[in-house]
Parts: sequence; structure tokens; C-alpha cells
Amino acid sequence: MSPIIRFDRVSVTVHEKTILSDVSFALLPGEKAVLCGKSGSGKSSVLKTLLGLHPIKSGTVYFQQQPLTPASVQTVRSCTAYIGQEPMLAAESVREALLLPFQFKAHRDHRPTESRLIEVLQRLQLPVSILSRQSSRISGGEKQRIALARGLLLGKKLYLLDEVTSALDTESKQAVFDVFSDPELTVLSVTHDPEWVERCTIIFELEAGRLT
Repeated sequence: MSPIIRFDRVSVTVHEKTILSDVSFALLPGEKAVLCGKSGSGKSSVLKTLLGLHPIKSGTVYFQQQPLTPASVQTVRSCTAYIGQEPMLAAESVREALLLPFQFKAHRDHRPTESRLIEVLQRLQLPVSILSRQSSRISGGEKQRIALARGLLLGKKLYLLDEVTSALDTESKQAVFDVFSDPELTVLSVTHDPEWVERCTIIFELEAGRLT
């Protein structure tokens, strides 16, 4: 089996400061990996580099065995769900936020049914009534799960998660754990949550931009 993601001696410099230095690792489809380390160690920078948000100074990032370039980065983004601590839902209501991607040509033929919407919400311990609520009036933990629901509705297989359990209570966190136990989903995450770390099969330790 070939890696879905591979960093080969990748260094990244932003504003003349080196934030990643000679980073190499690989992640196979279905694996659950977590990046650990102190604040400022470069964890989130790994995710942003994969999404093409940081220019690579040296080395190569491979996605599905293809080198990451300005042209190929759109392939990465189309296959990936990135969920941060405070996701932007970009719509007035929760229903509109969930259905927003399906207005575009690429997803127009895959608009989910009402029963599919409800099924995904229930998997994430979200009430059906949240569909009619304003996006500005839901909690941070609810926003994180709505963003995750959107990824599931789109059929995303790769998830880049940045402190995705930070605002969740115990029950909601368990629901997220259950979703990502799916062997078809690949996860590269950043967290300080020891419960999340315990459930990941691979732990990458970062210190000052280097994998230790």
C-alpha cells in the first residue's frame, strides 16, 4: 500500500523564520496520526504546508504519490476536510452551512437527502433542531461538529484536524472518536488532548520545527 501523504525532508520558512526543518514522515490510507509538541513547535504548520498555505523552501510533499505543486494543491484540497478550533461555516443557518458545498458544480449531483442530513447529525450527537438555528448562535463545539458533518456529507476520506476536540464535552467527544474509528478515514491531527492521543495509532513528536 502506498502512502496517501509523504513529507520528504521538508523545510518551510515564513518571514525569514524556519518553522519546519527537514521533516520526513509517511501516512498510509486509514491510519490515524497525531502531531504532538509544545505551542509553536510547528504542528499546525505541517497541516498548512500540506494544504499549500506555506511555501516549501526545500524537500517535497507528496499526496497520493504526486508532488505538491501550485497546480496539484487543488487536488489535495478537494480530497481533504480541514477542521480547526473555530471553523468558518460561511452561511447564516446551520442547514445552509451543511448544504453550501452542494451549490457548486462539482457536488451538485450529490446533494444529501433530509434523512442523510439527520443521520449524520445524530452520529455526532447533534439535535435535528440545530438545522434551523443561526450559525452565529451555536457553540464552538457545535461548529466543530457541523464542519465535520459537512466533510462526511461530502464523502471526504482525509481529515486534517487542529484541536478538534478542544470545545467538546465527554459525550460529544466520544461521538467524534466513534466517527474516526472508521478504517476508511485517514486522519492527521494536532492536539493537546491525551484522550485523542491514546486513540491514534501513530504519534509524531515535534520540537522547534523538527520531528523528534
